[in-house]
Amino acid sequence: MADVGVRPARRADAAAVAEIQVRAWREGYRDLLPAEALAEVTSPEAATVWRERWAEAAVAPPSARHRLLVAVSADLVVGFAAHAPAEDADLDPSDTAELVTLLVDPLHGRAGHGSRLLAASVDLLREDGVGTLVAWAFEGDMVMRRFLGSAGWAPDGARRTLDMGAPVVMIRLHTGL
Repeated sequence: MADVGVRPARRADAAAVAEIQVRAWREGYRDLLPAEALAEVTSPEAATVWRERWAEAAVAPPSARHRLLVAVSADLVVGFAAHAPAEDADLDPSDTAELVTLLVDPLHGRAGHGSRLLAASVDLLREDGVGTLVAWAFEGDMVMRRFLGSAGWAPDGARRTLDMGAPVVMIRLHTGL
């Protein structure tokens, strides 16, 4: 059996998490985001900022309900997920959490790492007494929408538009825990 699992992130994981984020965004969002915006958020300068933010998230989260998890395979970080109390004005953060991000390194995709990250997040949130989990996804991100849909998620009708040099629409998905 393969040596795989999910664990809380450590400061030492921040560089790998940032590298995965950049690779996953470059591959997964290249047809969803304007090229200039994607280049900016995946630049070496941005990767440095991401690395610092993920290190902070690992060692000093804003609350006990803010968590950063990593998927590992043979001691190599291959994906990550972050969740936090929901911040949308129409949601109750005491009962609703947001899956802020869930990304798997494109070099390690289709191996169950995303499912393990999602399951571990759900387990922790259930322990916290959370009843609903939401996530924002790009409207055109059919990979993420199918992945979450296969786990019982559905759009809840909320939408937002980001100005990334061109309007980029996101939809909010939700599931009961």
